[in-house]
Amino acid sequence: MENMEKEAYAEIESAANLEELENARVKYVGRKSELALELRALKDLPLEKRKAVAPKLQNLRRSIESLLELKKTELSKTKTSGQIDLTRPGIKHRFGHLHPLTIMERKVIDIFSSMNFSVINGPEIETEHYNFDALNIPANHPAREMWDTFWLKPASGNEKHKEKTLLRTHTSPMQVRYMETHTPPFQIIVPGRVFRYEATDASHETNFHQVEGLMVGKDISLANFKYVIEQFLKKMFGPETEFRFRPSYFPFTEPSLEVDIRLVGGREKENDTFRAIAESRKSEWLEVMGAGMVNQKVFEAAHYNPGEWQGFAFGVGLERLAMLKYKIPDIRLFYSDDLRFINQF
Repeated sequence: MENMEKEAYAEIESAANLEELENARVKYVGRKSELALELRALKDLPLEKRKAVAPKLQNLRRSIESLLELKKTELSKTKTSGQIDLTRPGIKHRFGHLHPLTIMERKVIDIFSSMNFSVINGPEIETEHYNFDALNIPANHPAREMWDTFWLKPASGNEKHKEKTLLRTHTSPMQVRYMETHTPPFQIIVPGRVFRYEATDASHETNFHQVEGLMVGKDISLANFKYVIEQFLKKMFGPETEFRFRPSYFPFTEPSLEVDIRLVGGREKENDTFRAIAESRKSEWLEVMGAGMVNQKVFEAAHYNPGEWQGFAFGVGLERLAMLKYKIPDIRLFYSDDLRFINQF
């Protein structure tokens, strides 16, 4: 048994391929192997000797079979020559993907951080004061109809004493919240989720993301706003992006305006086909954000001296930017559970 064990171990270890290993298996643990013959001969031994020999033979067999399995696993990973099989298909490892809105938010933050804007976060559950009143949208103001609001029920017993709360309809409340605790000059952006009670379709969702911007100082003007926003949008969509500024209305800015862009350039100029696409797009102005100079009423709500400070504010939707950047046709795709969509990014 000792000689058989040494010979089996040596031959198994020296096997250079699976064929040699199979020969060793047949020789030492096969049906006609010496070990198999010894096991079958146990029935002819006296009982006492059988009790002494049988466990040793069984242990030897298990030991050889275990060594055979280990060697088989080792040889399965190699070629006949014993080298790594470089032609064998590898195991494809799956990696997670960042959500396109996460990618877009990081890109927006990177661009504004490069222009020395600080990144601020605010609460998603807001009070009526910060979401409306402090932004020059008092109760019964017709502008409140622009924001379909999710109002929250007060805790039982506090209906008369607790201020009304809601899921914020925009990120603009952080304008007043930040100004209450900071002295100008400063420039900030506020990325975050907002909520609107409205029907969903290809361009509307009940929850989406905005990025609020605010710059306040002694001599801030629309010229500063124009430079900052054009730099941001050129870095986002390309240096040949064209701009248009249109008058608009928002209660918390005066004057108010909206920013449109026209996407031209890039690989669209490589050949006639893309050049034709560029020309067709050149007539398409796309609205990307609302903005304006901060209303003096908002400065008063933040306890600033309106005659001393001035600034601009803007709001842009992350989903809107991502849909334009990646040519996504339906906003509902961002909130679907279809991994085919996510895995593209």
